[in-house]
Amino acid sequence: DLLKRADIALYRVKEDGRDGIAFFEQAMQVAASERLAIESELRKAFSDNQLRLHYQPQVVYGSQKILGAEALLRWQHPERGLIGPSAFIDVLEQSSLIFDAGRWILARACECIAGLLTDQLVNPDTFCLSVNISPRQFRHPNFVGDVLGAIRQHAIPTRCLSLEITEGIVIENINDTIDKMNELRQHGVHFSIDDFGTGYSSLSYLKQLPVDLLKIDQSFVRDCTGNANDAEIIRAIIAIASSLHMDLIAEGVETRDQLNFLHAQGCDQFQGYLFSPPVDEHRFRELLASGGFAQQH
Repeated sequence: DLLKRADIALYRVKEDGRDGIAFFEQAMQVAASERLAIESELRKAFSDNQLRLHYQPQVVYGSQKILGAEALLRWQHPERGLIGPSAFIDVLEQSSLIFDAGRWILARACECIAGLLTDQLVNPDTFCLSVNISPRQFRHPNFVGDVLGAIRQHAIPTRCLSLEITEGIVIENINDTIDKMNELRQHGVHFSIDDFGTGYSSLSYLKQLPVDLLKIDQSFVRDCTGNANDAEIIRAIIAIASSLHMDLIAEGVETRDQLNFLHAQGCDQFQGYLFSPPVDEHRFRELLASGGFAQQH
């Protein structure tokens, strides 16, 4: 019991960024037990095909047509229904399942792209599907091979796939990051920086990376019309993207006021509940077939 509790306290230190001290508390035991239970259920979910991808459309301002989407993981639990990633993604990331899940997400996303192209629902020259890449997945020695293997298996144009990475991935091991990104970029795979401005500032590295797009985080978008600081941060991000010749997309757009403010600052691509929540593939196909959201707004 002593060793078990020491290990739980050690886990808490690692969660808090290492290089610290934690004393065991009973609440930690409860949290550890819950984490183990979720991990066990996730293993069953994976073997029983309970994981799903949903797609949140990304829209261009003028025509309000769909130019792409972000693929988002969901868990179709047999008892609790559809579960969002906030309830399980940390446990998935900390277990070995993240590697199998990461490969499954890539393969499923590429399969979706192939189906959309076959049915002529999207233009291969303009459509791009974004997939979030976890830090451990990115650092895996076979990551580049996994990405290219999924692309080859489903015979999709590489430009139709965009990999979303966070600032944390960028600065964790800059040389490894640059090498992997450049190798995939040479094959035509696109990259975007997710949650830009919320983590460590990586401006000194940004110009070295083959990044196509910056995403303005929803934490800035939420109060951009009423908070002067958020508004200034958005202006700064837009200026950075413009000077480095990168595209921009704002996520978490929920109101017309937010949309109009962002457009006035020079951002023309959007993602958020103002247009659509994440939807299953069937509904996403219906949205594509309808031609976009111009009539709704």
